[in-house]
Amino acid sequence: MRRSGSEFAHLTVSGRFGRIARYNRSGYNLNQIQRECMAITRRSAITWVRCAGRIFALASCAPGVFGQGAAPGPLQPNPGVQPERAPANRQKPLIRVRVNEVTAPVTVRNRNGEMVFDLTQRDFRVFDNGVPQKIEHFDLGVEALSVALVVETSSRIEALLPTVKKTGIVFTQTVMAKSGDAAVIGFDDSVDVLAKFTNDADRIQNVIEHLREGTSGALLYDAMMRGVTLLDEQPPARRRILLVMAEARDTGSESKLGEVLRKAQLANVTIYSIGLSSAAAAMRSKPDQTPPVQMGPPGTFPVPTPNGMPQTPDVEREMQQGMDLGALAVWLVKTGMNALGPNALAVASKATGGLNVKTMKDRSIEKAMDEIGGELHAQYTLAYRPRDGGELGYHEIKVEVDRAGVNVRTRPGYYVAPPE
Repeated sequence: MRRSGSEFAHLTVSGRFGRIARYNRSGYNLNQIQRECMAITRRSAITWVRCAGRIFALASCAPGVFGQGAAPGPLQPNPGVQPERAPANRQKPLIRVRVNEVTAPVTVRNRNGEMVFDLTQRDFRVFDNGVPQKIEHFDLGVEALSVALVVETSSRIEALLPTVKKTGIVFTQTVMAKSGDAAVIGFDDSVDVLAKFTNDADRIQNVIEHLREGTSGALLYDAMMRGVTLLDEQPPARRRILLVMAEARDTGSESKLGEVLRKAQLANVTIYSIGLSSAAAAMRSKPDQTPPVQMGPPGTFPVPTPNGMPQTPDVEREMQQGMDLGALAVWLVKTGMNALGPNALAVASKATGGLNVKTMKDRSIEKAMDEIGGELHAQYTLAYRPRDGGELGYHEIKVEVDRAGVNVRTRPGYYVAPPE
């Protein structure tokens, strides 16, 4: 088939176009490119127009043909135009804690101190700041436990340490039981995680039985905070228990007891404690030269006294003997302060609905562990979602039971701090 002159010229230009591009990449200047194109387009003016357009496209892409390109780098602002600046007074976003679910452990005993097991969900009423709440979850000792065991290993309890080691089998059998898991934290001048959370009862027992005596310090509150933090990472479906076996004294923790209790309440952690007696240990050990722990700096009293009563040593002793632990727990949680002295563990248990058992004789340590294990697996658990979504401030929890002549023990409440 024969082609017209214009079609032939167009094909010629198209076929030679790649050659022109190769010339341009090889360093030919614009005059050379033009001469090449003119040689192949004499037959058609129309084809020259097309070729000129292609030459212009090639020349605009070739460096140094029609001028230099834009300088590399970011775009520069136009002269006389100030760039927009970020606001200097940008505020830090507020962090607010929202309480999604509150778990309340409830222990019910009759007049003889025996636990009551035949109550149903309909027998309970829960109030949050006086407002009735809908019970979303009800359980009686069935849910699996996650238990963080915090054990003092300081030299002050050296004489009691052999007995503490014997509690390993009691802990695994009565506290962990078949479905529980546990972690072990030891403390003296430092805090060490001796065993991470596991359901291997033999491993936990072995760790307890091989506890080693440490230094004379006791970072009790730091150890408790570490335990609460580990528990907060456990699945929310498991009951979270912090079991402290120590003397109620602290020698310089960075954490404050009030802060520990705040976090424990928000994480639904119940604190049980076995109070070790350094006095009992001292009767069988060498004298300790460590001075007694003071409630506060000399001349001060960190816990408020009743209205009209002076802050004197006599008043301090009387308050330590007959102190309202519930009121002290609320004060500590609200202020985030410390409570040094012999009531620290009792206050921690009171603030979270747990139990504090003081020991004086060696055999009572194992008995206390067994008592706590028995209560944990015969305890009611109620859960609800606060209707106000966790309004700021302290929330008082109250549980009522439709049964006459019984004693009900639960956590007194929880505190939602203002945004940071």
